[in-house]
Parts: sequence; structure tokens; C-alpha cells
Amino acid sequence: MTSYIDPTVDLATMVGATIVSIVLAFTGVICWRRPAAVPEMFWFLAPIVATMVVAGLNFATHDASTGSQLFYLWPILYAANFLSRRVIYLNLALVFAGDAATVFVVLGPKRGASDWVAMVLAMTMAATVVESLRARADRLRDVLEQQANADPLTGLANRRYFDEALVSAGAWARRTDGSLALLTIDLDYFKTINDTFGHAEGDRVLRAVADAMRGVVGDTGVAARLGGDEFAMLLRVGHRAAADAADALRAAIAHQGGLLGGPPGVSIGIAVLPDDAGTVQELIAASDAALYEAKTSGRGRVSVAGVRHNVDEVPTYVPDPRP
Repeated sequence: MTSYIDPTVDLATMVGATIVSIVLAFTGVICWRRPAAVPEMFWFLAPIVATMVVAGLNFATHDASTGSQLFYLWPILYAANFLSRRVIYLNLALVFAGDAATVFVVLGPKRGASDWVAMVLAMTMAATVVESLRARADRLRDVLEQQANADPLTGLANRRYFDEALVSAGAWARRTDGSLALLTIDLDYFKTINDTFGHAEGDRVLRAVADAMRGVVGDTGVAARLGGDEFAMLLRVGHRAAADAADALRAAIAHQGGLLGGPPGVSIGIAVLPDDAGTVQELIAASDAALYEAKTSGRGRVSVAGVRHNVDEVPTYVPDPRP
């Protein structure tokens, strides 16, 4: 790129350009130190405004130097790193137009053309590289988030993600007066399956149950493996719909084929906020108590909580070793 500053620019223009630069620097410091105080729309408009300001300053000062054109890197790199492709292209177009207005006026058509083409190539390459690196980082982040939130065996949500989803859904239920159903699910005689057919077959059973749960909750709820053979489903529905979901799950599990010991039996406890509990902790306790009732009354059953349970009064289930 050609380095050229017009010596005929008057002092007032230079002073004005300096003041604008200081104001921009001060604005940048505020954005860095107190980003929450800045309106959300500002972050979208910032690179566009910055491009127009840089172009205006360069044109006003007749500065077509390489150093002045490097200031275009800030809006380009910012857009490439944080904004959508459409905004990136918009910023590139503004940069190309603003730089063309300066270099062709200051340097003339012949010298300005080569300078402008070089700048276009440099800015395009910078935006392309940064945007591709951001896309790669986004994909990596998605993979890491999935690994952090998913059970590695079944692919369902893990305990950590489920606990967070339960708190969030509980807040939603209180805010909207909506119903929130918690279905606690336990496989019947799962230890016998492991002892008889081996742990590999036990893993297949767990995956089959997970597949059935995914089909029931769809995109509207959360299905999780809490540990061992204990699962849970979180649905934003009332008692009737929760009971229907439990029946649908039992039917889906019963149709799972290819298992050496056949489809496993499941016991399910259902509790609904706010009917059976006033808090998320009480909801967990009520669902656990309902599961206990389903287990002790013959297994392979669905039990619905009828009253609110105190978190300190949940019975402890002792597994029956008999097959």
C-alpha cells in the first residue's frame, strides 16, 4: 500500500480528527470496563459506525497512508469475531467504499486502484480467517458442552444438566403458574439382568430405555439418567398428561426388541408442581415417595403423589434381591 498524507490539510481539520479519535478511545474504554451499561443495539452498530468514522476521518484529513487504513481492521475483526456473516459482509462493503472514496481522491485513479485492491484483499483475508476460526471454536464449544451435559452411555442429559434444568423449570412454573411434572423412573430387577446376562447386556438395556424416553419427551421435555438404573423425565404438564407420558414410556420400553432378557420392567413415580409440592426440593421428595410406593406395591407400576411431602419424610427404598 502507498503511504501518503496530504500536507495541505489545515490545522482545524487535524484538531477535529484528533478530538474524534480521543472520543472513540474513551468510548472503547467504557465498553471494555462497563459493557453492561451499553445498550445491546450498540454492539451491532459499533463496527458500522466505526467504519464510517474511520472513513470520514481519512477523507477529511486526506490521509491515504497504510497506517490510516489499518484502522479499518478494528470493525472488520470485531464483526468477524462476534457478529453474523451478513453483518461481516456489510462491514466489508462499507470499508471498501470508504477506502475507495479516500484513496481515489488523494492518490488519483491510477495509484489509488492498486492501493485499494491490496487493501480489499488484505481485509477480506483477515475477515475470512477470523470468521473460520470462530466457527471452529463454536463447534468445539458445542462438543464440549454436549460432553459436559450428557450421560456418556445413553446420551441422555446427565445429573448436572438435569439439576440445572429442574431449577430453571421450577422458576418458570412459579413465574407463569404453570404445571411441572417430575417422573422418577427405576428399572425393576436390573441387578438380576447384569448378573444373568452380563454388564454389556445391562448397558444395552439402559440404552434401550433411553431411546424410549427420547421418543416420549420429544423436544418439549428433559430426559435424564441420574445414575445407575435411575432415570427421570421433566415435563411442563399436569397430572393427566404426566400419567399419559408414563404409560407411553412403559409401552415404548415394552416394544424394545433384541434384548436377551426381554424388555425390562419399570416403576415410575409422578409428582407435579404446584399440586404435590411447593418447591423444587419438595417436588423431588414427592416423586421419590411415589416411586417408593410403586416399588413396594408390586413393581412395574406407576404411582402418583397425592399430597405434598416434606423433604425430611421421604421413605428409603430397600431393593428386593428376589428376581
